Amino acid sequence: MKELDWVKGAVIYQVFPDRFARSASAEIAGKFESWDSPETAHGFKGGNLKGAEEKLGHLASLGVTAVYFNPVFASAANHRYHTYDYYRVDPVLGGDAALDSFIKAAHRRGIRVILDGVFNHASRGFFQFNHLLENGEASPYRRWFHPRGWPLKAYGLGRNEKPNYACWWNLPALPKFNTKNPEVRRFILGVAEYWLKKGIDGWRLDVPFEIDDDAFWREFRRVCKRANPRCYIVGEIWGEARRWLAGDQFDAVMNYQLSAACISYFGGGKLKLTHSYDGRRLEPGDQKQFLADIATLLGRYKYSTTLVQMNMLSSHDTDRMLNTYGGDAGRVKLAAVFSYLFPGAVNLYYGEELGMEGALNAGTRDAMPWGRRSAWNTDLLALYRRLGALRRGNAVIKDGKFGFLGEYCDGDVLAFRRFLPGRQLICFMNNSDRPAAVAVRPAHGRGRPLLASGAKAKKNGGRLLLELRPRGFAVLG
Repeated sequence: MKELDWVKGAVIYQVFPDRFARSASAEIAGKFESWDSPETAHGFKGGNLKGAEEKLGHLASLGVTAVYFNPVFASAANHRYHTYDYYRVDPVLGGDAALDSFIKAAHRRGIRVILDGVFNHASRGFFQFNHLLENGEASPYRRWFHPRGWPLKAYGLGRNEKPNYACWWNLPALPKFNTKNPEVRRFILGVAEYWLKKGIDGWRLDVPFEIDDDAFWREFRRVCKRANPRCYIVGEIWGEARRWLAGDQFDAVMNYQLSAACISYFGGGKLKLTHSYDGRRLEPGDQKQFLADIATLLGRYKYSTTLVQMNMLSSHDTDRMLNTYGGDAGRVKLAAVFSYLFPGAVNLYYGEELGMEGALNAGTRDAMPWGRRSAWNTDLLALYRRLGALRRGNAVIKDGKFGFLGEYCDGDVLAFRRFLPGRQLICFMNNSDRPAAVAVRPAHGRGRPLLASGAKAKKNGGRLLLELRPRGFAVLG
């Protein structure tokens, strides 16, 4: 997977375009909600791609090497998963020219660009579906979707009435494509190829498991890799994903299994979630369970695949980290440090570096508080910047093996390392409410401290004595 060397060790920054940054210089007309008002289901804050481009310096300071945009194509929804034109960037974001400008500016900084591909469903405004609404059974596009009767009932449904066509989660605004239709397949594959040739570096695929067709995804991969052999194809699959990661479909999946393990262990008794993970309720877990969860995860795929997984900390579909970890920034830090040192790319959702708060549908998609510096957690920001710097160009993080150091793992102290022949990074962290002391053997204590918080180190004979405050950690290398 040499073509994906850029993914290994990457810091991917996730941008929800409507809420990240708004530039007045984009001169986009329209009336928008107040930037700092709470998120609403249908309101627009007016974030745009020029605003995102103007914040590339902030991203560079975090060591970001790729940006993943939630959907940018023309849509009548603030989240833009209701796509009505796949060949046009939403004019509210600045249109095609704004995306082209962002790609060029990002590439000049060595930052790649990944777009969200919503290919399972479209919107009621999508031309072919609108044609179906207007013409019913006479429409030549009737095989593009899954009608179950005529006329289609796309609006004004009763409280318990379901649409008479297949749609995502029975939401009438999201009609499901009939991907068995060769015309639809050609359309989707054409979209994927078009934007890769326009300069993007990868696709994040929305709910790809709902297109239950391996042959389709194999063809999707062939088309994408022919357009750009270095493109990254990552699927939104929250659970076990061997079916899609055999080398003939996706390069990676969004590794919510890693974040689930971190939430259970580092969140512990303060764990607080408003939603499930892959259909299961997460519960506090001890160190033994965490070690087992990580072992299972590492044994699931080829290591070359593990090295390019998109390791999630949080996303637009989860509560924010500070909420998830019970408002305890120390626990957030441990989860972040572990995730940043774990094999694979890491996905940082916008605003987590500032300690933004919010639950799913109640703050997770609030606007970035650029103008409210008093709301920034500068301690967290400093940590994410140092973690980003530690990852950048680090061969051990990019290609190194991973292993727990069981001799130090005592239920409170967690120790692990990343290593290559002759080189290693070792991390010790105290995931408890009481101080801990670790006598580190010479083989593990030779390195200098690269990153630490709540930790003191001193020599004690031939050993390094490491004193860790509650939720303290130290990275040696």
